[in-house]
Amino acid sequence: MNPPIRENAGRDGAAIRSAWIVVFACLSAMFARSGIARGEHPQGAIVGWGGQVVGVDLSEGFVAVAAGFLHSLGLKADGSIVAWGYNDFGQTNVPAPNTGFVGVAAGGTHSLGLKADGSIVAWGAGQSNTGLFPHYGQSMVPSPNTGFVAVAAGESHSLGLKADGSIVAWGWNGFGQTNVPVPNTGLVAVAAGFYHSLGLKTDGSIVAWGAGQSNTGIYPDYGQSMVPAPNTGFVAVAAGESHSLGLKADGSIVAWGCGNPDVDYGQCNVPAPNTGFVAVAAGFYHSLGLKADGSIVAWGEGQSNTGNFPHYGQSMVPPPNTGFVAVAAGVGHSLGLKADGSILAWGLNNYGQTNVPAPNSGFVAVAAGEWHSLGLKADGSIVAWGRNDYGQTNVPAPNMGFVAVAAGRAHSLGLKADGSIVAWGCHETPCDIGCCTLWDTPLPNTGFVAVAAGGSHSLGLKVNGSIVAWGGNYFGETNVPAPNTGFVAVGAGYSHSLGLKGDGSIVAWGDDYFGQTNVPAANTGFIAIAAGGAHSLGLRSDGSIVAWGCGIPDYNYGQCIVPAPNSGFVAVAAGFFHSLGLKADGSIVAWGNNYSDQTTVPAPNTGFVAVAAGGYHSLAIRGSGACCLSNGSCMQVASQAECDTQSGVFHGLESDCGRDLDGDSLPDICDPCPHDPTNTQVEGQCIPTVSEWGLILMAAMLLGVGGRIVMKRRALP
Repeated sequence: MNPPIRENAGRDGAAIRSAWIVVFACLSAMFARSGIARGEHPQGAIVGWGGQVVGVDLSEGFVAVAAGFLHSLGLKADGSIVAWGYNDFGQTNVPAPNTGFVGVAAGGTHSLGLKADGSIVAWGAGQSNTGLFPHYGQSMVPSPNTGFVAVAAGESHSLGLKADGSIVAWGWNGFGQTNVPVPNTGLVAVAAGFYHSLGLKTDGSIVAWGAGQSNTGIYPDYGQSMVPAPNTGFVAVAAGESHSLGLKADGSIVAWGCGNPDVDYGQCNVPAPNTGFVAVAAGFYHSLGLKADGSIVAWGEGQSNTGNFPHYGQSMVPPPNTGFVAVAAGVGHSLGLKADGSILAWGLNNYGQTNVPAPNSGFVAVAAGEWHSLGLKADGSIVAWGRNDYGQTNVPAPNMGFVAVAAGRAHSLGLKADGSIVAWGCHETPCDIGCCTLWDTPLPNTGFVAVAAGGSHSLGLKVNGSIVAWGGNYFGETNVPAPNTGFVAVGAGYSHSLGLKGDGSIVAWGDDYFGQTNVPAANTGFIAIAAGGAHSLGLRSDGSIVAWGCGIPDYNYGQCIVPAPNSGFVAVAAGFFHSLGLKADGSIVAWGNNYSDQTTVPAPNTGFVAVAAGGYHSLAIRGSGACCLSNGSCMQVASQAECDTQSGVFHGLESDCGRDLDGDSLPDICDPCPHDPTNTQVEGQCIPTVSEWGLILMAAMLLGVGGRIVMKRRALP
């Protein structure tokens, strides 16, 4: 044995390793600059369906808008209708064929579409007349369904204007809102409020009926059907919850129906100067007026956005306030149609009625709570929308650095790149003082790599493979079974929890009333998990899904019956009583409770890269990829076919147009030499930049130095 030689050998190895570490760092820096080392998530736009329909494209082609209580409609120039927002009664499910429409109206929970042939199509609540909320026959158009030229929708009643100047009214008539006064002739426009109706006559007078024939100040009689004198010179009408608007031929607006101080938010106080208006819209407690110059004036509730009733910013018109040609007002949201055919939506978004906050692009992950949603952007920020009863959509500042999201019943979690968790929202009803502080993330808030949010509890997976659980523990859902080691994924249901082990087995604990913690044998080969309201899903490495927890017939909606063929799945998601599976081909399979159409995947069912299931709604990210055009520019498209129409080169759904390292205005993915603004090539190869030559030379020098050190040490006695 020769100890000095062994010491030299150790030093030689250390020297070589040190040199190689620096070399690797230099080369990694160079590769990162060229994009080789990027491991980016597929990015795309969010599509939502079920109880909350979101992700619709509002950028072009629209000619009319309508705002219901919690949903919205847009009429396209091609005669089709686009609907979004609250859909619990099918009010956004436009019946087929979705063609030939020339008018739209949105009510409380139903919708109307006027066809070019003079017929009316109605959908949503009121397909029957049970007399029980919300089915009062408001979607049952009386015969003969012909000769209509305009439509209006109230809370639970509907109006149709005939070409002969008469009005047909149907639906709930609790306050006489469908009793059209005689003579029922000479009408040219209609409007429907909550419990009252308006008709504009050819002579410029307004006829009003239903609630508000008197001004008692006792609900619902606030004078909304008492047209102020002189009742002449009107050219348009609008009806809100309990107020009315009339537009005069001289461009001024007359407002009435604010007889109760408790609900007077200024919606009847038209701002000065009261001139130059060309259109009006009335919401619940706010009003909109469109000026001839294309600007919108808004007054009433919503002058601020406190997030508390009734101030949701619905009267805060987003800049630039120009170029509008039509307006519509809902309960707490507003719509403006631009001259370029785009729709701008603002205000209350508790059911998606103003859509996914723009821009709907660059999303890499989604999460769905009972009635709220989260979207994680590629830049590390979180976009939140939906119900905000307990602050579950109020992402705390700074909204940056996030790498994962989770949505519980009424709370949200965001995982930061530094391994810490940010939690917001609340977990109980009512939200008592201190309720939210009980759910703060446990200390130390470091080292987390994954998160999951349940009904009233939360889970965090540590880098060491252990699970930290906190929050409500009514059924033992935060009692992680021993040994608490070796976990690689977590899932949180309403009152149960799942943990996936590195060996492919699943550990389940918490509420087992429905069998949701009884993992079927053989408990092996799992690669992903999802926990729903009272059921569980496990994805196997062979692409099949195992489902369990549907042991009580009254709550078994088929959410545990995976449709055939049960193969080719790459991701799973579990809602309250429905399930989603993402296929390798980018399609989604959905099953279980479909009360709100949460299992009716919108067409085209292709190109999806991520899924999430909420209480009564579903979310997915439809991937987009980079399409390089002949001029070197780049555009994000949803498919190869879309790129082909531009005669471009498609780089797949995992690509994006984002980076331009050399600043030559050519995105790296379309840039022949992304490291060189001059794009200089020799024999088809890019010439390295000066900085990259420096890195290469530095690496060579370090290797040389390391080699000389080794040679000298080996020469020592």
